[in-house]
Amino acid sequence: MVDVSLIKEHLEVVGSDGGHVGRVDHVLGDQIELAKLDLAGGFKHHLIPVSWVARVDDKHVHLNLTQEDAKARWSEKPH
Repeated sequence: MVDVSLIKEHLEVVGSDGGHVGRVDHVLGDQIELAKLDLAGGFKHHLIPVSWVARVDDKHVHLNLTQEDAKARWSEKPH
């Protein structure tokens, strides 16, 4: 299990293939909210579960699924 406290605002979220998924806005319990002002997210807030995180380093949140899989499975934050 990843230490959620390592997931910081503005870190880049990347898939297991290195593809850009988004940037961290903040963590909401067991969900990571991705920043709205990101071209990859179509300028909408998206949520991904913390369980998708494989590891965190000083610049990136690395997911255990590819960029394409993450984007296919993320949820859009309700308004």
